[in-house]
Order: sequence, then C-alpha cells, then structure tokens
Amino acid sequence: MLRSPAAAVPDEALIAGQWRRGAGAPAETVDPATGLVLATVHAVSVAEVDEAAEGAARAAADPAWRSLLPHLRARLLHRTADLIDESAEHLAALQTADTGKALTETRALVASAAGTFRYTAAALETAEEAITPSRGDYVTMSRYEPIGVVGAINPWNSPVASDAQKLAPALAGGNAVLLKPAEWTPLVSLALGRLITRAIGELGLPAGLLSVLPGRGSVVGDAIVRHPLTGKVTFTGGTDTGRTIAHAAAEKLMPVSLELGGKSPTIVLADADIEQALAGVMFGIFSSSGQSCVAGSRLFVARELYDSFVGRLVERVEELRVGPGTAPDTQVAPLVHHKHRDSVAAHVERARGEGARVLCGGSVPPGDAYRDGAYYLPTVLAGLDNTSLTCQEEIFGPVLVALDFDGEEDLVRQANDSVYGLACGIWTRDHRAAWRIARRIDAGTVWINTYKQFSITTPFGGLKDSGLGREKSRDGIRAYQRQKSLYWGTSDAPLPWAN
Repeated sequence: MLRSPAAAVPDEALIAGQWRRGAGAPAETVDPATGLVLATVHAVSVAEVDEAAEGAARAAADPAWRSLLPHLRARLLHRTADLIDESAEHLAALQTADTGKALTETRALVASAAGTFRYTAAALETAEEAITPSRGDYVTMSRYEPIGVVGAINPWNSPVASDAQKLAPALAGGNAVLLKPAEWTPLVSLALGRLITRAIGELGLPAGLLSVLPGRGSVVGDAIVRHPLTGKVTFTGGTDTGRTIAHAAAEKLMPVSLELGGKSPTIVLADADIEQALAGVMFGIFSSSGQSCVAGSRLFVARELYDSFVGRLVERVEELRVGPGTAPDTQVAPLVHHKHRDSVAAHVERARGEGARVLCGGSVPPGDAYRDGAYYLPTVLAGLDNTSLTCQEEIFGPVLVALDFDGEEDLVRQANDSVYGLACGIWTRDHRAAWRIARRIDAGTVWINTYKQFSITTPFGGLKDSGLGREKSRDGIRAYQRQKSLYWGTSDAPLPWAN
C-alpha cells in the first residue's frame, strides 16, 4: 500500500508521562477510504505496560494529585475541554482519516468529547459527600476515594468520544489511567493524549496520570487487565472479550465496567408517522455505516404495514450516498478496515444461505471510486426468522433485517429473544403503547420517536450480554471511586462492655 500524503500524525506511545516509540511490533494504520497508510505505530511491550502502571501508581498516590480538592482537580478537565475545542478540526480530520467516518459525524464526536470533559468538571465541582442517617450516638458519613490505577480499553468505532467517556470521570475520581486504544484506530487517542498531557504540565500535576498504550488487545490489553496495580478496568467492545476481562477481574476481585455488543430492535407500530419512522430507521442502522453498538439492526414492522413500509424503505436506502468521509454529501462512509468489510460481507453471504432475500445492497459498490476503500452498500434483508443466526449475532455493519409482528405479545417476545439488551427504538403516535412496550423491552436505553440521541447527563449501559454497569451522568464519577463509611461517636459514655 502507498503512504498517505496527509499531514504528520501521532505515532509515539505515552508511557508514564514520556512520549516515545513503543518497543513492540509495528502496525500500520490505514485510511479505509483510500487504502493508503496513515502511520506506522509501534505497540508497547509488556515491560512498558509495567512501567506505565508503576508510573500511574506513583502519580495516583502523589499528594499533589490524591489530596487535590475536587474543584481544583476539575481544572484539569476544564483545560482539557478548552484544548479539545481549540484542536477540534484537527481531531475530527484525524478521526475521519483513521476510522473512515464522515466529517460531519467526527466533528460532532469531538464536540461531544469536549462536552464530556466540561460536564464532568462541573459535576465534580458540585459533588457532595453525604451525611447518612444515624441510628445511635454517632454521626455517619459516606466518603468517596480514588481507586488508584484504572485501565481503560476502547474500541475502534468512535475513539475520541469513547476515550472522553472513560478518561474524564476516571480522572475526576482522582485516579491515573492506562488507556489502550484499538489497534486499527490509535491516532486520535494519541492526539487526545497530547492535549491532556499538555494540560497536566500546565497545571503542574504528576506526569504519570495518563498513559496511552497502543498494541494488540490480547497482549497490551491483557497485560493492563492482569497487572497487580490495576484496580479497575473499564471496557467497551465485543462480548467475548468482555467475558475474558470479567473472568480475569474475578480472579483479582476487581471491579469492571463492560459496555458490550447489541442487536437492537427498532419497532414501527401501525400508527407511526411514516416519514419520521423511515428517516429514524435509516439513521439508526446506516449512520456510522452500522458500526455502532446501539445500531437498530432488527426492524420489526406491524404486519399490516410491513409490505408498504419496507418497500418505501428500500427505495430510500437505494438513494443513500456512499462515499469517503471527507465528501460533504456522504451519508454512508467506508467501514473501518478492509478486514471488517470482508467480515460484514461474509455475514451477508451466510444470510443468503439461511434463505434471506437481499432487497437492496448486499455487495461492495461497483466503480473505480470504491475500488481501494473498505466500502459496503447499505443492505436490507428479508425472509428470515428472528431465530436465524443473522438476527441473533451482531454484524456491526450497514445491514438491516426486516421482520414483521402480529400484536404486542408477538412483538415483545421476538424483540426480547436475544442475548443482548442494549437499546431499542419505538415509532408510534400512541403514547400509552410506547410507554407500555418501552417498559417490557429488555434494553438499557429505549428511544421513542427518535434514535441514537445521547446525553452525558443520562446513564448508559446494557442488560444481559450487553454488559455490566453504567457510564455517564453524575454517578459516572462514583464508578471510579471506592466508597468508605465513617462513624464519629458523639457520646461521652463508654461502650457497654468497656468496663
């Protein structure tokens, strides 16, 4: 492959406050729109993970950080948010180059990352330690203290937003962080690390508060999880990897937060606003080229509406504009990597083997403009039962399966017939039906007449095989702290058996 003519990109690891080339194997990161190499990033070695963990432990224990009052700790988050804003266009372009996402989306993700740091700083400044009701001659208090070293392992689909969602509350909680970016997309995480270390230096804080450690998850990620100094791991990614991390954490009796896979149902009732539902269903599955844990990949349409709705949907999907993320009119950008594109294509071929009818898409787009990129056409499948492998397994690409249902009981049964429970969308004018169905669906997030809307103020997480714990909101900071109970005696009388 040729090397991209793009401007210089970050290619050094951050190890205990020092920027240098990792001692591990090199890996090329590739622009999925062109197939051109963006950079060669050397993985860190296991010994360098040890070095980073030891540096993080020292930084976390340093009184200059551990004893810093919350409103002063918040200064780091506020400064980081400002630096992200100042570098917003560079970060967005870098993430588009590294992941293939459309610039309109990466700009929004960068703005979200800045907002996450800013909100978390505000939440930290207003955090309270509660005086709890006493049941005797004492005062009781809940105190929240840092865990120490936190391992944060993120996926390749939305690195800048995912990084902020973990780094901001972990740092707010008074910890030091070992960040492991995805092997395919490390560049924006390394760039964000530059901004945070700049803020750390400006404020005179311990240099080891953040390390950014690129490499393979089976080597670097595993070393972070199993390191004796790591006190908590937060992971976003595949369910199988999440289970492996949970097993390792169980051996250490270490807390984990796991945001895992999904096979989310999106539901169109017979009375839905058709135009709103068509746009929402398409946005729910084809934005981010379907590479989203909450993608609405199973479409359930009321039987009496099914044929007309799916027919109109296919017409609209065939009009979607497929192209590079840098093109202003692109609606479906390339997938993150050629290997992932091939995996999505293999899923569709298996669906054909299961009896699926390909209503549109189902192939790489023709033409020289798409020859070198990791493109795949937005695809709608029909003719499958919800029990098929295609309807049960996460594809993580622009592939939608259309199914029908006959009544609420049939709908809820099919929608909940999944090992996953991350998200759901409901399209209807009937607020009573929406409320009733939303409460019956096994999902951590339910959208009604909208989809893929997020707020840092609102908890996010899944049920069943979609994960453990919650991120975001004011409680997100507490997830990176240990609670301690304090009792202060108020009576001068000795305890009953003191004499």
